[in-house]
Amino acid sequence: MDRKRILIVSPAAARDNNGNWQTASRWAHFLRGRHALEIGAQWDAGAAPPALLIALHARRSAPSLAAFKAAHPQQPALLVLTGTDLYRDIDSSPAARASLDAADALVVLQEAGLARLAPHLRAKAHVIYQSAPALRPSPPAPGRRHIDICMVGHLRAEKDPLTFMRAATLVRNPRLRLLHIGGALDPALLAAAQATQAATPRYRWLGPMSHGQTRQRLKRCQAMVIASSMEGGANVIIEAVTSGVPVLASRIDGNVGMLGTDYAGFFPLGDAAALARLIERCAEDAGFDALLRRQCAARAPLFLPSAEQAAVADLVDNLLRPASRAA
Repeated sequence: MDRKRILIVSPAAARDNNGNWQTASRWAHFLRGRHALEIGAQWDAGAAPPALLIALHARRSAPSLAAFKAAHPQQPALLVLTGTDLYRDIDSSPAARASLDAADALVVLQEAGLARLAPHLRAKAHVIYQSAPALRPSPPAPGRRHIDICMVGHLRAEKDPLTFMRAATLVRNPRLRLLHIGGALDPALLAAAQATQAATPRYRWLGPMSHGQTRQRLKRCQAMVIASSMEGGANVIIEAVTSGVPVLASRIDGNVGMLGTDYAGFFPLGDAAALARLIERCAEDAGFDALLRRQCAARAPLFLPSAEQAAVADLVDNLLRPASRAA
């Protein structure tokens, strides 16, 4: 196939260092050898049309997607649905719903996401799990002074950092440290993190770190917490699993779709006491820790970069094939 120009519209930029940016960056890397790739914040009406528009975020990319399809209805557009799209915006935002209809194909990042789509939309939806390169596991050494549990996520309401902070006040094992990596996007949550750190020394807010620094810190932890109220298919789950680190996750559809319905490391959304019990069990119950590690290892093949790259390339090739789109 001839090299085509592809534009990825991403509301997130490299400086944001969030899941949306990681998806845009990774997909650009996958496709760059086959096509001419650009990443931009928007597509402007009147600009030269790419052969394919890939839009991240139904609501935030809605103006670009609508303008592109209005000006070039025969050119394909692919929409990648985020957690806020699936679990909030498509219920409340007409622009987000219009994006679902305008796109020629949809991508959800875990299988449970399909259930949020109307039947006529599921027909053009594809499940593509995200991926991360495996890192050599670095399990904590026996007899270590501290047992580190980390949460990776910016201080924003959707990540529910308050549940992690409250759990820090409830755990009793003196060796446990609860480390929080992420930028301060909400002043009230920053104040809460600072207050928790002052009152509860076992909790430490480490602030933002680069992607590489975060992965290195993560792989040395006993477990990783994701307490979110909505997720489309969290990169941090993948990065924990591919580093051999068990995940303690809020039981929401996006996390269940990543880890499996029978996963033993779920806690009810917002239940700090249940999270604290799971954290202490990870630290003190070797059998439970081993169970979580086995279950995570069983999911790891879903998150291979080669699998995601093949799925992305296949979908893009089909969208760029005129006969396929007309069929």
